[in-house]
Amino acid sequence: MKNFLATRSGIVIVGLIIGVLAPLLQYMGNPGNMGICVACFERDIAGAIGMHRAGVVQYMRPEIIGFVLGSLVAAFAARDFRPRAGSAPIVRFVLGVFAMIGALVFLGCPWRALLRLAGGDLNAIFGIIGLIAGVWIGTYFFRTGYTLGRANKAPATVGLLMPVIMVGALALLLLFPQISGKPTSGVLFYSLKGPGAMHAPLFIALGVGLVVGIIAQRSRFCTMGAFRDVILFRQTHLLCGVLALLVAATVMNLVLGQFHTGFEGQPVAHTQGLWNFMGMVLAGLCFALAGGCPGRQLFLSGEGDGDAAVFVLGMVVGAAFAHNFGLASSPKGIGPHGMAAVVIGLVTCLAIGFTMRKKA
Repeated sequence: MKNFLATRSGIVIVGLIIGVLAPLLQYMGNPGNMGICVACFERDIAGAIGMHRAGVVQYMRPEIIGFVLGSLVAAFAARDFRPRAGSAPIVRFVLGVFAMIGALVFLGCPWRALLRLAGGDLNAIFGIIGLIAGVWIGTYFFRTGYTLGRANKAPATVGLLMPVIMVGALALLLLFPQISGKPTSGVLFYSLKGPGAMHAPLFIALGVGLVVGIIAQRSRFCTMGAFRDVILFRQTHLLCGVLALLVAATVMNLVLGQFHTGFEGQPVAHTQGLWNFMGMVLAGLCFALAGGCPGRQLFLSGEGDGDAAVFVLGMVVGAAFAHNFGLASSPKGIGPHGMAAVVIGLVTCLAIGFTMRKKA
């Protein structure tokens, strides 16, 4: 049976749905211009389990759980669950770490960059240009033989581990719900102020995550892939979905009164344009070298890709590094060691790109 969501019309509908749901999540409680942000939400999860102690960004985000479990359901329903692993996992882990660091210097993943622009945050333009520049650098390596090697078929256990981890995360969230005015509940940490304290109702957020996980898995929605395909192949299939997301989110923000244009005073954002750009150059290059944006990595991990799961775990660890070592930005500007981390990350990525090419 034809997979409609993988057609051009289908990917546009997926983009429109995500573009509608994300501002609604913001309207129902998620932080400003952060209805959905894979990087920010994985950072919040790292904080919720105590991997960092930044008190303003600690919450077990149900959307991330829903993304993985929704993808799992879609993959099983379509007989598309394919356990696989073994494609340079340590490299993917390192790329995940630096992808998160770059995203937290900018303050958002590619999805949030689009949602920030859709909410009127003009600082996002620097991040989006940086993302495209990072992907463009990645395409140079693709043209010159870069590869992480083929993944091999693996036991079902390998493909199921990330969904099982997400079931465990959901169990913790249900067993230890937030207690009003308390920073902890059982083993989980909860923010009392800041972005981590802002969230849509649990089951609505989980439901949205499941829906997005299902439709994104079937459509192969990927922001990095959208720009990569245009640069490498002049193909606009995925880009149509990304543009649909941007248009739908902009309209929804205008309808909901969430559109505020300008550079200053934007929610969870800073105005240092150079580092908004450089942070996303690093993140975009990491996404390109790893083969997918952070959302796509979650969906892949749900359909059995153990290597994508390693990248996701790298991002969670990267969030802990970013907040424990002063690398992450805040609305006041970049962290004290953010510049050095971006430079080290770019050098590392270039070394990976140059050394992991097949010789002719």
